Amino acid sequence: MSGESSEDLVAREIATEQAFVDRVHVQLEKSAAAAAELAREGHSRARLGHEGGLVERDAMVFQAARRIAQLDAAHEGLVFGRLDLRDDLDPEPRYVGRIGLRDDDRDSLLIDWRAPAAAVFYQATAATPQGVVRRRVLRSDHRTVVGVEDELLDAEALAETDRDLPVVGEGALMAQLSRARDRSMHSIVATIQAEQDRAIRAPGKGVVAISGGPGTGKTVVALHRAAYLLYSDRRRYETGGVLVVGPSGVFMRYIERVLPSLGETAVALRSLGEVVDGVRATRHDEPAVADVKGAAVMAEVLRRAARQQAPGSPREFKVFWRDDTIHLDPALLGRLRRQLMNQGRRNRQLPRVASTLLDAMWRQVRGERGRERGREQFDDDMLSHHDFVDFAARWWPPLEAREVLGWLRDPDFLAKVADGVLDADRQAVLVRSWAEADPEGRGLLPTRPGAAEALSVEDVALLDELRYLLGDVPQRTDADHDLDDTLAFRDGGVDLQELTTASDREYAPRGRAWSPPLHRLDDDPFAHVLVDEAQDLTPMQWRMVGRRGRAASWTIVGDPAQSSWPVPEESEAARAAALERKEVHSFHLSKNYRNSAEIYAYAAAYARRVGLDADLPEAVRSTGEAPVEREAGDSADALEREVRAAVAELADRVAGTVGIVVPAARRAEVNGWLAGWPERAQDARGAARAAADPGATPSGDDRVVVLTGLDTKGLEFDGIVVVRPDEIEGESATGRATLYVVLTRATQLLTVVR
Repeated sequence: MSGESSEDLVAREIATEQAFVDRVHVQLEKSAAAAAELAREGHSRARLGHEGGLVERDAMVFQAARRIAQLDAAHEGLVFGRLDLRDDLDPEPRYVGRIGLRDDDRDSLLIDWRAPAAAVFYQATAATPQGVVRRRVLRSDHRTVVGVEDELLDAEALAETDRDLPVVGEGALMAQLSRARDRSMHSIVATIQAEQDRAIRAPGKGVVAISGGPGTGKTVVALHRAAYLLYSDRRRYETGGVLVVGPSGVFMRYIERVLPSLGETAVALRSLGEVVDGVRATRHDEPAVADVKGAAVMAEVLRRAARQQAPGSPREFKVFWRDDTIHLDPALLGRLRRQLMNQGRRNRQLPRVASTLLDAMWRQVRGERGRERGREQFDDDMLSHHDFVDFAARWWPPLEAREVLGWLRDPDFLAKVADGVLDADRQAVLVRSWAEADPEGRGLLPTRPGAAEALSVEDVALLDELRYLLGDVPQRTDADHDLDDTLAFRDGGVDLQELTTASDREYAPRGRAWSPPLHRLDDDPFAHVLVDEAQDLTPMQWRMVGRRGRAASWTIVGDPAQSSWPVPEESEAARAAALERKEVHSFHLSKNYRNSAEIYAYAAAYARRVGLDADLPEAVRSTGEAPVEREAGDSADALEREVRAAVAELADRVAGTVGIVVPAARRAEVNGWLAGWPERAQDARGAARAAADPGATPSGDDRVVVLTGLDTKGLEFDGIVVVRPDEIEGESATGRATLYVVLTRATQLLTVVR
C-alpha cells in the first residue's frame, strides 16, 4: 500500500498471520476434544463383556493417547511456515507446522513439516525456486505471532501475480541464530537449510552418516530425521522403537525437548551410561582407565571370565549310593563345564545341568544293587538328596553380568583371564579403578534395592558384553513341566531350574549380593538407532550399541576431529562391525550456524596450530566480538579474580546461558568460587546443584554452569569462559581435540583465562 510505513507493513502482516494462527489453534482444540472423546469411547468398549470389546478398547485408547500426546506437544510454535506458490500452481497460501491438521470440511489446514508436500519449504532456493514465490517463517511466543521473516525466491513470478506479497524481515535463519540460548536444544523446523533437509529426508534403509565441523547442526538434523522416519513409516519405527544415544546425561537433557516438540514421543533417549535397560551410570573413569576399558581386547578378557567357574563354588562332590562311592573330581567337573559351555551361553544351560551331572555320576555306578535299581531310581534318589541339590545349585548358579564383572576386581582372577591380552600395567589400572569404586568388595553390586551403582559409564559396555556372553536365564512355561528332560526333585515340588532362578535367591549360596534384574536380551533391538557424537564411542561401546541395531536402520553423527578416543582405527573397525555391511549414505554439512565468525576463526586457528585434521566449516555470521584472553599467572587468588570477572562480564552482556569450562581437577574449586555468586546469575543453591549434577534443570535465573571439557560435547552457550586451557589440553591423549570442542561451544562471546 502506498504511503504505508515499514512498521505498519510489518504490523499488518503479523496481524494477517495471527488471524490464521488463531484459526489453527481453534481447530487444535477441536481435535484434542475429539481425541479425548475417542479415549472415553474406547474405555466404554470394555463394558461389552467380551474379548473383542477389550481389544477395541486397547486399540482406541492407544490411538487416542498418541494423538493427544502429539497435540499437547505441538502448541509451542505450532504454525511456523507459509509458502506462496505461483498462481498457476496454487493461488492460496500453504501453511507448514509441527503437525498436520484438517478443518471441519476435512480440507488441509496445516501441512505436517515431514509430509512430502512440505519438502519444498526446505528445498526451494533462489536458484531453484520449485514454484515458490515467497517463503515466510512465522516467529511465535506460544500462540502469539511476534514476527515474520520472508525470503523472495522468484522475483519474476512475484511481478506477474496480482496478489499482495510484500517481503519483510531480516531473514529467518539470522533471526534464529541471534536468539539467546537456554538450557535446552530447540527445534529448527522453521529454518532447516537445503543441505540439512537432504540428510533429514534420506532413504530409510541402511545407514545415514552425517558429518561436518562444529556448529553445522548435525545433532538437530539427526533428531529431525528421527521424527521424519517416524512420520514416513510409523508402523515400523513405532513398533520397533527408535533409540537415540548421546554422550552424557547432560547432553540428553539438553536435547530431550526437540523430538516431543516435533510431535514424537515414542523415542528412547539414552546416554552411553544408560543404554542397558535398568542401569544408569553417570561417573566417567579417568582417561587412562577409560582407554583400557574401552579397548577391543576387553571383549576377549570378558569372554574368558564368563567361562570361568564361579569363585567360591564347590570344586568336587562325593556321595555314597548303594555299594558305590561316586566322585565328581575337579578334572571331571572341568570337562563337564566345558561341555556345557560349548553348547551355548552359560545361563541357557541351566536346564541341562542336572542331567549332565547325573549322566556323569551314573557312569560311575558299578555295583550290582545300584544297577538293579536302574537309572530312573538313581535320578529320583539324587534329586531328593539335599547335598546333591545344594551342590548343583552352587556349582552352576544363574549369573548376573554385574556379578561376573565384580570377579575382575580380584587381581589373581584378572591375571588369569587377561593373560596374554592385557599387560601387568593395564591390569593394575583396572584393579585400582574397581577397588576405588567398590571399596567394600561387594562386586560392583548395589548393597540393597535402590542403592547407588558403583559402575562408571565405561563399565556399562563391559556389563552389556557379559550379558550377551552369559545369556538370559531361561523363562519357564507351564508346558516345560511336561517335558521328558525336565528333572524334578522332591523338595516341595521345585525343580532345579526353578531353584536356581528364584528371584529372592532363597536357596542360593549364602553371601551372594543382591542384584536387581536387568531386562532380557530380546528387549534390546530397535528399528532405528541414532548415535550422536559417534567419534567418541570406544570399540566396546560400539559393540554395545551395535547389538541394539542389528536389524535396524541407522543415523550416525560425528566429526573425527572432535574425537576423545585415542585409537581411531580401532574404533572405526568396531563401528564397521556394528553396522554389519549396511549400505551407507553420507551427507556433509558445510556451514557453521553456531559460532560467530570471530569465535570460530579463533578455534580453527588453534586446530591448525596443534595439527588437528579438522573439518573447518564456514561460519555464516559475524558479531564484531573477538575472543578475549586473560592472564592469571600462577596465583590461585589471581585465577579466582580473573574467572569471576570474566563470568561477571559475560553474564552482564548475554541474555542466555554462560558455561565455565574447567579442567576436571578444578571443578570443585571453581564451584566453590561461585557459591556466593550474585543472585541474578546463580545463587549458592544453584552452584551446589551444578556441582552435583551439571545437567540439572535450572530454576529462577540460574544461567551459569560449571562443566569439564567432555561435559560440553554437543552443547552450546551464549558465552563461554575457558579456565586454564593448557590443563584441559593435558588431561588426556586426546586433550587437544577436547579443547577444540570447548572453543567451539560459544555462540556470542568467548573468554579464555590462562
